Amino acid sequence: MSHAVPALGAALLTAAGSVWYLPALADLRAGADRPLSRRFAAAACLGGWTTVAAVALLLLVVETWAAPATVAAAGTSFSGCLRIRAGVQHGREDRETARQWAALRHEAPRAATTAHGVFATLLALGLLAGTATATVLLTAGIENREDGVRAVAASAGVVAVFLTVALTRLYRTRRSMSGDPRSRW
Repeated sequence: MSHAVPALGAALLTAAGSVWYLPALADLRAGADRPLSRRFAAAACLGGWTTVAAVALLLLVVETWAAPATVAAAGTSFSGCLRIRAGVQHGREDRETARQWAALRHEAPRAATTAHGVFATLLALGLLAGTATATVLLTAGIENREDGVRAVAASAGVVAVFLTVALTRLYRTRRSMSGDPRSRW
């Protein structure tokens, strides 16, 4: 079997992989501006894509499968080791961040994510309640156009009430995080 077809496939795969290896290259070029774990992960990504490109080149140059297979195995092992190293380093960075927050006798800032979660939950519940309201009213039967308009208006009203509650809750949570004394319930 000719090596041209797998070489072309590997070359096209490498070209398409630019959506991964170009941001990884940017992370490496940023240097100390990025956490060490992210730089290790970027190096693993670049190592993997370089391996695919090297295999494509070797498939065009050599006649046997031994050299491309050896390069693929070595590159995959190298990239895998770097990726594992990135995961270990990320765990260390997370533990260090937790220790720093504990030293400040303060919990890590989670109120904003909690507030956004509450907002999303209330909004989703409002949309579900509005849909259920419209479904119940529409399945009850529509005699004329006004019944349809009332069903849609009731559904929109239910969604509006939930949206108002969600926005009020989000606003009050943000004010309480800023230390505003008027934010107490």
